[in-house]
Amino acid sequence: MDTIPFYKMSGAGNDFIIIDNRWGVVAEEGLTNWIERICRRKLSAGADGLILIEEAEGVDFRWRFFNADGGRAEMCGNGARCAARFAYLRQIAGQKMSFQTDAGIISAWVDQDRVRIGMTEPTGLRLDETLALADGPVTVSRINTGVPHAVAEVADVEAVDVVGIGREIRYHERFAPAGTNANFVQALADGSVAMRTYERGVEDETLACGTGAVAAALVAAAKRGVPSPVNVLTRSRETLTIHFNFESGRFSEVYLEGGARVVYVGELWPDAWRY
Repeated sequence: MDTIPFYKMSGAGNDFIIIDNRWGVVAEEGLTNWIERICRRKLSAGADGLILIEEAEGVDFRWRFFNADGGRAEMCGNGARCAARFAYLRQIAGQKMSFQTDAGIISAWVDQDRVRIGMTEPTGLRLDETLALADGPVTVSRINTGVPHAVAEVADVEAVDVVGIGREIRYHERFAPAGTNANFVQALADGSVAMRTYERGVEDETLACGTGAVAAALVAAAKRGVPSPVNVLTRSRETLTIHFNFESGRFSEVYLEGGARVVYVGELWPDAWRY
C-alpha cells in the first residue's frame, strides 16, 4: 500500500499537514480535490492548510501552500513558521534559511519551537474605508502582507459575529475578484492587540492567522502610532509578535515571530482521500 509520510504542525492554533514532496510523492493529477479531501476534519487528517516542501535553486527549498478548500495561496505566516521548523527538523535547511513562496522569498530563523520569519514588503495600505454591509456600514483598513487583509477595529472582539460579518467582507465587491481575509481587532490596555480572523480559503474563523496578525499590527502602527514590536493575542490565546520599521509612511524589515509545534508524525493511507 502506498502511504504518504506527513507532519501535523500547529502555528498559534493554525494547523497544517506538511509533506516532504522533493521526490514527488504527491501526484499532480487531481491535486486540488485531493488536498480538499485530506483537509476534511473528522473524515480525514483535517487541517487549515496543506504545505508541500519541494526542491528549488538558490534557496533551501520552495513551498506550495494550499488552503483547506484546495485553493493555492501566495503566503501564510503561521504556515511559513511551521514549514521552516519542519525543514530544520528534516535537515533540509539549517537554523537560518530562505525559501521560495508565491509571495516572494521568505527568510526564517529557528530557535527550538520558536520561529521568526522575514515577511515580504507590505503593499496597498489604505486606511478607514467604509463598506456597505447588510446591517450597516463598517470601517476597515486594508493591506497586503503576502495575501490581502481587511482590518476592522472594534470595541469588543468577543462580541463580533466573525463568521457572518467576516464572510460579507471577504466576498465584498470592493475586494473582487480575489476576495480578502477579514480581521477584527481590539486595542488592549497594555498596547497589545486582540484579534479574530475569518480566513479566505478556509471559509470560517480560524484560531490564528499570521499574515492577519501582521496586518493588524501594521494598521495599529499606521493609525495610532503603536511602536514595534506589537504583540497580537490570537483566538487560540497564543501570542504572535510583529517587529517592523515604519518611516515616511512605509513599512520595512517586517518580521513575524511565534511558536511552531509538531503535533504528531504519521502516514496518510489511501483511505484518507478515497472517501
